[in-house]
Amino acid sequence: MTLKEQLEASGVRYALASFVDLHGVCKAKAVPLAHLEQMLSGSELFTGAALDGVPQEVSDDEVAAVPDPRSMTILPWQPEVAWFASDLHLHGRPFEACSRTILRRQCAAAAAMGYRFNLGIETEFFVLRRDAQGNLVPYSNRDVLDKPAYDVCGLLDNLPWLDELVCAMNKLGWGVYSFDHEDGPGQFETDFDYADALTMADRLTFFKLMAKEIAHRHGLIASFMPKPFADRTGSGAHYNMSLADPASGVNLFATEDRAPGQITALARQFIAGVLRHAAAICAVIAPTVNSYKRLVAQGSMSGFTWAPVFICYGNNNRTNMLRIPSAGGRVECRAADISCNPYLGAAMVLAAGLEGIREGLDPGDPNLVNAYTLSPEERARRGLRTLPRTLAEAIEAFADDPLSRTVFGDAMFDAYVAYKREEWESFHCAVSPWEQARYLNFF
Repeated sequence: MTLKEQLEASGVRYALASFVDLHGVCKAKAVPLAHLEQMLSGSELFTGAALDGVPQEVSDDEVAAVPDPRSMTILPWQPEVAWFASDLHLHGRPFEACSRTILRRQCAAAAAMGYRFNLGIETEFFVLRRDAQGNLVPYSNRDVLDKPAYDVCGLLDNLPWLDELVCAMNKLGWGVYSFDHEDGPGQFETDFDYADALTMADRLTFFKLMAKEIAHRHGLIASFMPKPFADRTGSGAHYNMSLADPASGVNLFATEDRAPGQITALARQFIAGVLRHAAAICAVIAPTVNSYKRLVAQGSMSGFTWAPVFICYGNNNRTNMLRIPSAGGRVECRAADISCNPYLGAAMVLAAGLEGIREGLDPGDPNLVNAYTLSPEERARRGLRTLPRTLAEAIEAFADDPLSRTVFGDAMFDAYVAYKREEWESFHCAVSPWEQARYLNFF
């Protein structure tokens, strides 16, 4: 059977040629299934100037979305529609500034070195409702604990929409192996099987769309804002990374004895590359003004925020930017948050890691202590540098790092820097309720 015949047999009537903007948000045109073959050949055109991060002028020719048939996903909540992740083309060639193409380029660079980049992304997010006063509150009125992490009652109260979401993920073959109530009221996490980086980026993109739509069906709001509440933990999207042999699938970060917490020399070189470019990477994996309100040591009623503050690596210690879990064989980047564009984030991290391997870099000694509690003098002695404290710091680090332009290409690099500088300036010029409360009658 052809793909079209398979979809017809499944009851699909429409197909979405989908791609992402600078923020990693799905954009698409829908076509009747009768038009599928034309759509797969790139018939659907888009005006890039109408979107964030598709750097075109209004006078430029349209970009075409060329779907990847391997990414075809029937919407579990709306099975008459099929979704296709697409690459953008211009004049019949890959569009340099397409997020998916940017990641493809780095995956090709890894393949040329004999590696496949495997990636697992943990999805943390809030699901909320509005009360009679319009305030955002958890779905369950029992979800009010100061330390709600792993709360069973809160989890069970939210099971109606969680069950629909998890069943949908498993129907798609994603292999959900756990889900739990996270550290904020209304906050949850799902964990599912890793995949190659391009597949995982496609899945995270689709996950956000799916979670929003399923929550909406239950009268709820799924939020991927990194830090919606000042006194609660934020939502990460921890990158669990490893390199594999493309032919055998053997994990090249895992030691032969699979000893707990151990990684290979190759993994250490990869870590060193990421640490070298950590500040620039931060602008992509923590891409919003709000992201930097998550990357603090304090700011949660349960105590610590569990988010990294320093550029360091180490063992199972969650205060490190890069953590080596007890199971070993992978490296977890904890600075990434759930608002990131996964194509761009994965591309930056992979490029940095590959540089570390090519140059045989050494990450130095691991940090094995609680970095939150170290004095400034002790941090200096250990050589712990601080992650950017604001989007402004991060985007300037991104702009100053030659790796950024190499990975993004000229057009996307310029568009990203300009957009994020404007985002910071807009925030900086806004007057917040905090300022009014503090200063209106202060002087």
